Amino acid sequence: MRTVTPPGDPGAETTGGYLKGRIRRKDIIAAARAVYAEAGYHGSSLREIAKRAGITHAGLLYYFPTKEALLAAVLQRRDAEDAARQHLDSSPGLDVLKSLIALAAHNVRHPGIVDLYVRLAAEAVGPDHPAHTYFERHYREARELTARSFRVLAARGDLRPGVDPELAALGFIALMDGLQVQWLTMPDEVDLVGALEAHLQSLLTVPL
Repeated sequence: MRTVTPPGDPGAETTGGYLKGRIRRKDIIAAARAVYAEAGYHGSSLREIAKRAGITHAGLLYYFPTKEALLAAVLQRRDAEDAARQHLDSSPGLDVLKSLIALAAHNVRHPGIVDLYVRLAAEAVGPDHPAHTYFERHYREARELTARSFRVLAARGDLRPGVDPELAALGFIALMDGLQVQWLTMPDEVDLVGALEAHLQSLLTVPL
């Protein structure tokens, strides 16, 4: 049965406002990604992003008070899209680790967002940075996901003897991010995906 909201019901305005706000945030993030891809993070401005999104500069600041906060939102959206595309929410194990390598291969084809990620990660080390909480959560979730997968492999006998799942997860995530920096610096000399595959294979007793 469809419920009709009486005229003047405050719930109508609240619900509508919430939906409008979500749509507006989505539009701003999409505009930011487009501008970042064209001009880079440092070459972009909130005014240009607001113009692309079809709102005023003040309107954009209502949703994202700083440039860093908007970039963090762009990265969060990227995380959600990556998880859905690579099925990172599937059961822990070798498939998840292979999905992370597939994610690295996807990133190689989209260097712009990788460059933004690397730059912001370095800037956000300090706890007072607007994106610090995002990266804290991002790394914690990445380590936990990877560690669960290595624990499953260890239980199956697919992990080499003496390999600690927690340390293996820490090293794997560190390698992913470290390789991204080297690859961005020397893309013709660094095989990001190949290096990840070789490292993971060295930890396993079964073939990838």
